[in-house]
Amino acid sequence: MNKPNYWTETHTPLYSFIFTLPLFLIYEIGVFAIAASDLPLLRNGADVLMRQILEVFGIFGVYGFSGTFLIGFMIAFLRQKKSLQTSSIKGEFLITMFFESIGWAIVLTIIMIWSPTFLMAGKDSRLLQQIVLAVGAGIYEEFVFRVVLITGFAAVLGFIFQWGEVAQKSGAVILAAMLFSGFHFVGVYGEMPSMDLFLIRMIAGIVLGIIYVIRGFGVAAYTHTIYDLFVLVKFTTSS
Repeated sequence: MNKPNYWTETHTPLYSFIFTLPLFLIYEIGVFAIAASDLPLLRNGADVLMRQILEVFGIFGVYGFSGTFLIGFMIAFLRQKKSLQTSSIKGEFLITMFFESIGWAIVLTIIMIWSPTFLMAGKDSRLLQQIVLAVGAGIYEEFVFRVVLITGFAAVLGFIFQWGEVAQKSGAVILAAMLFSGFHFVGVYGEMPSMDLFLIRMIAGIVLGIIYVIRGFGVAAYTHTIYDLFVLVKFTTSS
Protein backbone atom coordinates (compact mmCIF):
# COMPACT_ATOMS: atom_id res chain seq x y z
CA MET A 1 0.00 0.00 0.00
CA ASN A 2 1.38 3.39 -1.00
CA LYS A 3 2.09 5.90 1.74
CA PRO A 4 -0.68 8.57 1.83
CA ASN A 5 0.42 11.86 0.29
CA TYR A 6 -0.65 15.00 2.18
CA TRP A 7 -1.27 17.16 -0.91
CA THR A 8 -3.28 14.49 -2.70
CA GLU A 9 -5.26 13.15 0.22
CA THR A 10 -6.25 16.52 1.68
CA HIS A 11 -7.50 17.82 -1.68
CA THR A 12 -10.31 15.25 -1.62
CA PRO A 13 -13.99 15.82 -0.67
CA LEU A 14 -13.54 13.37 2.20
CA TYR A 15 -10.98 15.52 3.99
CA SER A 16 -12.93 18.68 3.13
CA PHE A 17 -16.01 17.16 4.78
CA ILE A 18 -14.18 16.21 7.96
CA PHE A 19 -12.19 19.45 8.05
CA THR A 20 -15.14 21.82 7.58
CA LEU A 21 -17.54 19.98 9.89
CA PRO A 22 -16.41 21.99 12.98
CA LEU A 23 -17.01 25.27 11.10
CA PHE A 24 -20.44 24.07 10.05
CA LEU A 25 -21.38 23.13 13.61
CA ILE A 26 -20.02 26.37 15.08
CA TYR A 27 -22.03 28.40 12.59
CA GLU A 28 -25.30 26.56 13.12
CA ILE A 29 -24.95 26.54 16.93
CA GLY A 30 -24.16 30.26 16.79
CA VAL A 31 -27.24 30.96 14.66
CA PHE A 32 -29.37 28.88 17.03
CA ALA A 33 -28.04 30.81 20.05
CA ILE A 34 -28.78 34.23 18.58
CA ALA A 35 -32.17 35.90 18.81
CA ALA A 36 -34.52 35.22 15.91
CA SER A 37 -34.80 38.96 15.23
CA ASP A 38 -31.10 39.03 14.34
CA LEU A 39 -31.25 36.17 11.81
CA PRO A 40 -31.92 38.34 8.73
CA LEU A 41 -28.65 40.15 9.46
CA LEU A 42 -26.81 36.99 10.36
CA ARG A 43 -27.53 34.63 7.48
CA ASN A 44 -24.88 35.55 4.94
CA GLY A 45 -25.76 36.33 1.34
CA ALA A 46 -24.80 32.98 -0.17
CA ASP A 47 -26.74 31.17 2.53
CA VAL A 48 -29.86 33.26 1.83
CA LEU A 49 -29.52 32.77 -1.94
CA MET A 50 -29.28 29.00 -1.69
CA ARG A 51 -32.20 28.81 0.77
CA GLN A 52 -34.33 30.81 -1.67
CA ILE A 53 -33.41 28.44 -4.49
CA LEU A 54 -34.25 25.43 -2.33
CA GLU A 55 -37.64 26.96 -1.49
CA VAL A 56 -38.52 26.66 -5.18
CA PHE A 57 -38.24 22.89 -4.71
CA GLY A 58 -40.30 22.93 -1.50
CA ILE A 59 -37.41 22.91 1.00
CA PHE A 60 -38.21 25.60 3.55
CA GLY A 61 -36.94 26.80 6.89
CA VAL A 62 -33.89 28.46 8.36
CA TYR A 63 -32.02 25.16 8.38
CA GLY A 64 -33.18 23.86 5.00
CA PHE A 65 -29.95 24.71 3.19
CA SER A 66 -27.88 23.65 6.17
CA GLY A 67 -29.41 20.18 6.10
CA THR A 68 -29.06 19.90 2.33
CA PHE A 69 -25.43 21.07 2.54
CA LEU A 70 -24.65 18.47 5.19
CA ILE A 71 -26.40 15.68 3.30
CA GLY A 72 -24.47 16.58 0.14
CA PHE A 73 -21.16 16.33 1.90
CA MET A 74 -22.13 13.07 3.58
CA ILE A 75 -22.87 11.62 0.13
CA ALA A 76 -19.44 12.78 -1.11
CA PHE A 77 -17.91 11.36 2.05
CA LEU A 78 -19.46 7.91 1.60
CA ARG A 79 -18.79 7.74 -2.15
CA GLN A 80 -15.13 8.59 -1.83
CA LYS A 81 -14.50 6.52 1.27
CA LYS A 82 -14.94 3.38 -0.84
CA SER A 83 -12.11 4.37 -3.18
CA LEU A 84 -9.57 5.46 -0.58
CA GLN A 85 -6.38 3.50 -0.14
CA THR A 86 -6.95 3.61 3.60
CA SER A 87 -10.10 3.97 5.68
CA SER A 88 -8.38 6.05 8.35
CA ILE A 89 -8.33 9.83 8.55
CA LYS A 90 -4.94 11.15 9.62
CA GLY A 91 -5.24 13.67 12.43
CA GLU A 92 -1.86 15.17 11.59
CA PHE A 93 -3.13 15.94 8.09
CA LEU A 94 -6.10 17.84 9.53
CA ILE A 95 -3.85 19.81 11.86
CA THR A 96 -1.51 20.61 8.99
CA MET A 97 -4.49 21.77 6.90
CA PHE A 98 -5.43 24.19 9.67
CA PHE A 99 -1.98 25.76 9.77
CA GLU A 100 -1.85 25.76 5.98
CA SER A 101 -5.14 27.70 5.98
CA ILE A 102 -3.65 30.25 8.38
CA GLY A 103 -0.76 30.65 5.95
CA TRP A 104 -3.10 31.22 3.01
CA ALA A 105 -5.13 33.69 5.11
CA ILE A 106 -1.93 35.63 5.80
CA VAL A 107 -1.19 35.66 2.07
CA LEU A 108 -4.70 36.97 1.36
CA THR A 109 -4.30 39.61 4.07
CA ILE A 110 -1.02 40.77 2.56
CA ILE A 111 -2.65 41.02 -0.87
CA MET A 112 -5.56 42.96 0.61
CA ILE A 113 -3.54 44.95 3.15
CA TRP A 114 -4.19 48.26 1.44
CA SER A 115 -7.91 47.78 2.00
CA PRO A 116 -8.29 44.85 4.41
CA THR A 117 -11.86 45.51 5.58
CA PHE A 118 -13.67 45.16 2.27
CA LEU A 119 -14.23 41.41 2.20
CA MET A 120 -16.16 41.49 5.42
CA ALA A 121 -18.61 44.37 5.59
CA GLY A 122 -20.00 44.41 9.10
CA LYS A 123 -23.78 44.58 9.34
CA ASP A 124 -23.75 44.43 13.12
CA SER A 125 -21.42 45.78 15.78
CA ARG A 126 -21.94 42.88 18.20
CA LEU A 127 -18.99 40.53 18.49
CA LEU A 128 -20.88 37.21 18.54
CA GLN A 129 -22.85 38.12 15.43
CA GLN A 130 -19.67 39.08 13.59
CA ILE A 131 -17.88 35.88 14.56
CA VAL A 132 -20.79 33.72 13.41
CA LEU A 133 -21.03 35.72 10.18
CA ALA A 134 -17.30 35.19 9.52
CA VAL A 135 -17.62 31.43 9.99
CA GLY A 136 -20.74 31.29 7.82
CA ALA A 137 -19.07 33.24 5.02
CA GLY A 138 -16.19 30.77 5.00
CA ILE A 139 -18.52 27.81 4.58
CA TYR A 140 -21.40 29.00 2.44
CA GLU A 141 -19.73 31.58 0.20
CA GLU A 142 -16.91 29.16 -0.60
CA PHE A 143 -19.41 26.39 -1.28
CA VAL A 144 -21.52 28.51 -3.62
CA PHE A 145 -18.93 30.70 -5.34
CA ARG A 146 -16.09 28.22 -5.49
CA VAL A 147 -17.41 24.64 -5.40
CA VAL A 148 -20.66 25.15 -7.31
CA LEU A 149 -19.79 28.01 -9.67
CA ILE A 150 -16.20 27.12 -10.53
CA THR A 151 -17.17 23.51 -11.19
CA GLY A 152 -20.20 24.60 -13.23
CA PHE A 153 -18.43 27.31 -15.22
CA ALA A 154 -15.50 25.02 -16.00
CA ALA A 155 -17.86 22.40 -17.40
CA VAL A 156 -19.73 24.97 -19.51
CA LEU A 157 -16.55 26.57 -20.86
CA GLY A 158 -15.14 23.18 -21.72
CA PHE A 159 -18.34 22.16 -23.50
CA ILE A 160 -18.80 25.38 -25.48
CA PHE A 161 -15.21 26.35 -26.32
CA GLN A 162 -13.52 22.95 -26.01
CA TRP A 163 -10.86 24.53 -23.79
CA GLY A 164 -8.28 22.51 -21.93
CA GLU A 165 -8.46 21.96 -18.19
CA VAL A 166 -6.21 24.89 -17.25
CA ALA A 167 -8.14 27.34 -19.46
CA GLN A 168 -11.48 26.01 -18.17
CA LYS A 169 -10.53 26.47 -14.54
CA SER A 170 -8.87 29.85 -15.13
CA GLY A 171 -11.95 31.22 -16.86
CA ALA A 172 -14.22 29.69 -14.24
CA VAL A 173 -12.22 31.24 -11.39
CA ILE A 174 -12.51 34.71 -12.95
CA LEU A 175 -16.23 34.40 -13.71
CA ALA A 176 -16.99 33.07 -10.22
CA ALA A 177 -14.93 35.88 -8.67
CA MET A 178 -16.93 38.46 -10.63
CA LEU A 179 -20.21 37.02 -9.35
CA PHE A 180 -18.78 36.72 -5.84
CA SER A 181 -17.93 40.42 -5.87
CA GLY A 182 -21.14 41.56 -7.53
CA PHE A 183 -23.33 39.57 -5.16
CA HIS A 184 -22.30 41.84 -2.27
CA PHE A 185 -24.26 44.69 -3.90
CA VAL A 186 -27.50 42.72 -4.36
CA GLY A 187 -30.53 42.63 -2.08
CA VAL A 188 -31.89 44.48 0.91
CA TYR A 189 -28.63 44.28 2.83
CA GLY A 190 -26.40 44.86 -0.17
CA GLU A 191 -23.97 47.76 -0.34
CA MET A 192 -24.04 50.73 -2.65
CA PRO A 193 -22.42 49.84 -6.02
CA SER A 194 -18.77 50.86 -6.22
CA MET A 195 -16.21 49.92 -8.86
CA ASP A 196 -13.39 50.07 -6.31
CA LEU A 197 -15.18 47.64 -4.00
CA PHE A 198 -16.09 45.42 -6.94
CA LEU A 199 -12.46 45.15 -8.10
CA ILE A 200 -11.13 44.59 -4.59
CA ARG A 201 -13.58 41.78 -3.88
CA MET A 202 -12.99 40.32 -7.33
CA ILE A 203 -9.25 40.11 -6.59
CA ALA A 204 -10.04 38.37 -3.31
CA GLY A 205 -12.41 36.03 -5.14
CA ILE A 206 -9.69 35.12 -7.63
CA VAL A 207 -7.23 34.36 -4.82
CA LEU A 208 -9.79 32.20 -3.01
CA GLY A 209 -10.69 30.52 -6.31
CA ILE A 210 -7.05 29.62 -6.92
CA ILE A 211 -6.78 28.22 -3.39
CA TYR A 212 -9.91 26.15 -4.00
CA VAL A 213 -8.61 24.76 -7.31
CA ILE A 214 -5.19 23.79 -5.97
CA ARG A 215 -6.11 22.84 -2.38
CA GLY A 216 -9.82 22.05 -2.24
CA PHE A 217 -12.91 23.32 -0.48
CA GLY A 218 -11.79 22.71 3.10
CA VAL A 219 -8.67 24.85 2.95
CA ALA A 220 -10.49 27.57 0.99
CA ALA A 221 -13.30 27.69 3.59
CA TYR A 222 -10.90 27.98 6.52
CA THR A 223 -8.79 30.56 4.67
CA HIS A 224 -11.86 32.75 4.10
CA THR A 225 -13.00 32.34 7.72
CA ILE A 226 -9.59 33.05 9.22
CA TYR A 227 -9.15 36.11 6.99
CA ASP A 228 -12.52 37.45 8.16
CA LEU A 229 -11.50 36.84 11.76
CA PHE A 230 -8.27 38.77 11.11
CA VAL A 231 -10.42 41.64 9.88
CA LEU A 232 -12.68 41.32 12.92
CA VAL A 233 -9.68 41.55 15.23
CA LYS A 234 -8.61 44.70 13.42
CA PHE A 235 -12.10 46.19 13.90
CA THR A 236 -12.15 45.26 17.58
CA THR A 237 -8.66 46.46 18.48
CA SER A 238 -8.96 49.71 16.55
CA SER A 239 -12.35 50.69 17.98
